[in-house]
Amino acid sequence: MRAGALRLRPADLAASGRGDLRAVVGEFRRSEVLVPVVDGSPVSAEGAGIRWLFVFTDDAAPPRFAEVRGEAVPERVAVYGASLPDQVVPEVGGPVGIAVDAGGAAGLVLPPAAGIVPDAVAVDAAGIAGAKT
Repeated sequence: MRAGALRLRPADLAASGRGDLRAVVGEFRRSEVLVPVVDGSPVSAEGAGIRWLFVFTDDAAPPRFAEVRGEAVPERVAVYGASLPDQVVPEVGGPVGIAVDAGGAAGLVLPPAAGIVPDAVAVDAAGIAGAKT
């Protein structure tokens, strides 16, 4: 996998799904994304009780994002989108969503919901504290 070699942009993801969230999630899972990392951990922020992992589809976006946030430019690791909900999200603990190209013109938000993240960590799955059943 080439760092920065990304197959799809969020606008392409949305267009490919034509409003079908399952298709958008499927394309995300098959696409390469860049995960900014600081001290071995993915860059994230918490909002409304959800931790959001930031991922990007363009190698120039993470430095711009860090600059706007007043932070140092993080390392970037290229991964397939599937590794985030399948491997990273369950390890974080608590509800975790994925913000693709945050701060960009065509960002995409993948909430911590069943069908996006494993049911065991989905906020809308039975057995999760505060979840609706």
